[in-house]
Amino acid sequence: MVALPDDVAAERRSAREPARADDLGLTVVAKRRPRLQSYLALTKPRVIELLLVTTVPAMVLAERGMPALTLIGAVLLGGALSAGGANTINCWIERDRDQVMRRTHGRPLPRGDVSPRSALVFGLVIEALAFGWLWATVNLLSAGLAVSAMLFYVFVYTIWLKPRTAQNIVIGGAAGAVPVLVGWAAVTDSLATPAWMMFAVVFFWTPPHFWALAVRYREDYAAAGIPMLPVVKGTAAASRQIFAYVVVVAATSLLLVPVSTLSWGYAISAAVLGAAFVGQSARLMADPSPEKAIRLFTFSNVYLALLFAAIALDTLVRSV
Repeated sequence: MVALPDDVAAERRSAREPARADDLGLTVVAKRRPRLQSYLALTKPRVIELLLVTTVPAMVLAERGMPALTLIGAVLLGGALSAGGANTINCWIERDRDQVMRRTHGRPLPRGDVSPRSALVFGLVIEALAFGWLWATVNLLSAGLAVSAMLFYVFVYTIWLKPRTAQNIVIGGAAGAVPVLVGWAAVTDSLATPAWMMFAVVFFWTPPHFWALAVRYREDYAAAGIPMLPVVKGTAAASRQIFAYVVVVAATSLLLVPVSTLSWGYAISAAVLGAAFVGQSARLMADPSPEKAIRLFTFSNVYLALLFAAIALDTLVRSV
């Protein structure tokens, strides 16, 4: 299981924190975080939270009811370790880019809170622990899916796609959709059409989610030489593609109904949430400003969480 490729917490902090002395051209020595806090920050815990929100509903739908709490706990722990390991390795690879970007220069490696070697070892160790834990307590399929997502995120997205193409997140975002497969496989030890349909929802959700962020921080990405869509094509073109992908997300969320046991309760929830998401993206298309972009980015988090909550609630209500 692996996190989507950015640190949501950092974006939110940078938007509300005042300029630091070094941002103003003064030479200062940053106060270091406590060591434990620095290692935790490398794992990007806020991103992990969002990913795990999609895992449990997938387990509930696969079980057609509430899975054993011990299984849920084992999957969540293994998923958090795997996502944390992938995020830490991502921080190690991108430490030079993070130093350049105002949004990310407060991360532990650019600050010097953790050495690059220690960060890499930490990431590899907890990734190995995640694989061993999931294999021992869940099943080999879940463990394999988690590790394959990490490898895809690190090698395909971070190293290959991100610095080379404006379509990086379209392909690389597949890694962030794997948690639903892990959750389904944990219950059934197999994969089925509903699992792949939930995967598709997260897969199509990822580009508009991160392109909205890239519109807000377009100058940051340009300074770091990262060819995000708003940098290469401009914010107007990016907002049009965001709108198109949001429409696809809303439609895909409804297609989950005929291939699963979900009922009209979920269908109504998905339709209402999808309409709201399309409306927000239409506002951005009409005014592709940083303010509208960060509003869409924030709403996209809420949308995904509520959509998967509706999956779980619909299933649990009918299982009683």
